[in-house]
This record gives sequence, structure tokens and C-alpha cells, in this order.
Amino acid sequence: MSSLRCMPKHIAIIPDGNGRWAKLQKQDRTFGHMKGTANVKDIVMFAKELKIPVLTIYAFSDENWERPSQEVTILMELLETYLLQERQNLIQNKIQLRAMGDIGRLPKSVREELIQTMEMTAHLDEMILNFAISYGGRSEILSAIQKISKGIQKGDFRDEDITEALFSKFLYTHDLPDPDLLIRTSGELRISNFMLWQMAYTEIYVTDVLWPDFNREEFMKALHVFENRKRRFGKTQEQMDGS
Repeated sequence: MSSLRCMPKHIAIIPDGNGRWAKLQKQDRTFGHMKGTANVKDIVMFAKELKIPVLTIYAFSDENWERPSQEVTILMELLETYLLQERQNLIQNKIQLRAMGDIGRLPKSVREELIQTMEMTAHLDEMILNFAISYGGRSEILSAIQKISKGIQKGDFRDEDITEALFSKFLYTHDLPDPDLLIRTSGELRISNFMLWQMAYTEIYVTDVLWPDFNREEFMKALHVFENRKRRFGKTQEQMDGS
């Protein structure tokens, strides 16, 4: 761990492949989601050990509401169980829990446990665990546009005041750094409507490993690939070498 020369300040993860993993084990999808949830616990703690400041996990997209109702119910139950079981662990490890997305769509009991956990960990400052729940990147951008439009109508600012910096203030991640690294498991080569604005210059790492099998060793592989990337942010290599 100490051999890493460059550590991301913000890692985003799309934990894909629970269903396929379960199928390979000749189990139902519920079993895969259970294993996937257990793996979230371990990867979160490993990120804490590595001193990653911010970890964002794409837990449930707004498109996931279209899945079979039984599967959605199971996913909500697993989220609620996670919150109940991990709340004290988060507190003990000084991990602040946040959520981004339309949490108003969550079942009442899940929403209440989520809000309570966020409130109980709001003062903790050693790591931020950010769950994207009922989240979509397009919805987030649209919401920001609507808020800015209302601000203009109220006279809070003018059209010419709109900049990237102002726009970013109306996103869920307004006080967080943009992700340096996106990890996607299961080999899918897409970002699935995830943090579309924030990932303009994010390094992307895709692995064929399914999420329940994505262990600490696999996490380290992603970090080693990241530290060997040359991030230019639109500049030429000559410009970067001279800076």
C-alpha cells in the first residue's frame, strides 16, 4: 500500500455483475446481490485503510426501478440491512455517509434509516462514503439547470454569471473533488448514466472480474494502473512536462 506513488482523492465504483456471478454459482440473483453487498463492506474498509478521502459507489440507478418488483424489493431490503448493520462500524471508523439521488423514491423505512445514518455520521471526517441511490447523471444535470433557472428568475444571478463553477455548485457533489478514477467491474464498457458532468477527466478502469469477486487484490491492481496513467487534462504531454 505504501508503495503507491499517486493515490486518487476520489474513487467512483460501478459494482456490476452480481446477477452473472450468481448464475455461475447456480444460484438465484438474490444470492449474488447478498454477496455483492458483503463485498461493499470489505471494499469500503479497505479504501479507509488506504486513506482514500472519497469513495462513491453506484448502489442503485434511477433506471433500476424498472427491474422486476421482487428484485427491487430485495435490493431495498439489502440496503436497509446494510445501514442497520454498518452504522456503528462507520461511526467507529469515522466514515461519513452521504447519498446522492432521488432518495424520496425509497421506501419509507429505508429512507429513514439512510437519513438517520447520514445524520449520525455527518460530523465524521476521515473518509466520505457516497452512495448513489436512485441516481441518474442526466437527472442530476437537469435538476441543476432547473435550480439555476429559478435563481435567474428570482434575480439571484444573471445569465452571464453561469459558469462551470456555478453549475457545479448545484450538483450533489458540489463540495467534493471530481472522481480521479472510475472502476467498473464485469467488463461492461459504458458509464451507465453515472456522474456525467463530474467524470470529464476521470481515468476509467474496467475489469472482467464480477463484483462479488472484486477483492482487495483486484482493487490494488486498479490503483497500480491508475498511478501509471499520464493525466493531461486536455494538454499536450510537452505542456505537462514543462509545468
